[in-house]
Amino acid sequence: QVQLVESGGGLVQPGESLRLSCRASGSNVYRNAMGWYRQAPGKQRILVAAVTPGNTKSIAVSLKGRFAVSRDNANDVVYLQMNNLQSEDSAVYYCYSAAGELVNSPPAYWGQGTQVTVSS
Repeated sequence: QVQLVESGGGLVQPGESLRLSCRASGSNVYRNAMGWYRQAPGKQRILVAAVTPGNTKSIAVSLKGRFAVSRDNANDVVYLQMNNLQSEDSAVYYCYSAAGELVNSPPAYWGQGTQVTVSS
């Protein structure tokens, strides 16, 4: 079993930055990919970013250049750095631990989600 706890969400103005953190606990977390999805009201949950234990990364094409994912393997923490935030980035952001080690491995466990709101 894996537990994931996100932090770092909040209310920001357009153009500002946020860094989300997700700390994982449980067996074999270090072996698997981790990442982030987001879900806006009335929309599907979509993949934002993923990172493997070996530091292979994937970012949604529309977010490249503004978002970055990183991972601290020693502490089982995954980060999502979000820059130049826009109103369309407002969503609940969910951390996940994948079912495998590949960057496209599907989620197996989810965090509770953290709200990001971008508004002036």
